[in-house]
Amino acid sequence: MRLKLFSVALLSMMALPLMAADGDTKIRVRSGPRGAGLFVDGKYIGPAGRFSVPESYIITPGSHDIALKDPRYEDFTTKVDAKAGKTTKLSAKLKKKEEPKGPFGRLRLKGGEAESFWSVAAGDIGAIYLNGGFMGHVDELNDVKGGLLVPAGTYELKVQSQVYGEFTKMVTIEPGKVNRVVYGGTKEK
Repeated sequence: MRLKLFSVALLSMMALPLMAADGDTKIRVRSGPRGAGLFVDGKYIGPAGRFSVPESYIITPGSHDIALKDPRYEDFTTKVDAKAGKTTKLSAKLKKKEEPKGPFGRLRLKGGEAESFWSVAAGDIGAIYLNGGFMGHVDELNDVKGGLLVPAGTYELKVQSQVYGEFTKMVTIEPGKVNRVVYGGTKEK
């Protein structure tokens, strides 16, 4: 029971920074695809679909560089001029890239063990990069049924986790296999 109450309290506290008051300067983003990563002034914020309706992201008044990134689409970048106390609305449809060629392996973080639950429950919307390119969100690769199909090869994997911090490691993706990478201070098994 205590663990359940702690989890609810933790989730409530994690949601507080996302709640914007009426007088705040905010940005709302609608994108196709909804799961594209939202970057404000180069900082990863989370999946763009999270900041459409009803949530918005609190931003300082002034000029900001906005980027939407998804590994299957070309990056979208623009500048916005956020007015004090107003909500800046942005809508973008990203252009599809050519499909990568296989053979593929699946990249998964921690393989969905019980410890992984905490990064998802704590709202870990951190970013995943392969060879410097944004590939998705931590919670997409942190599930036993999840993972990212990647052409076989060796990559520099970088995880920017809001729960565990930054992690960088060279990984080799083997074709036809689930390639597990343990991060966040746990030991590889």
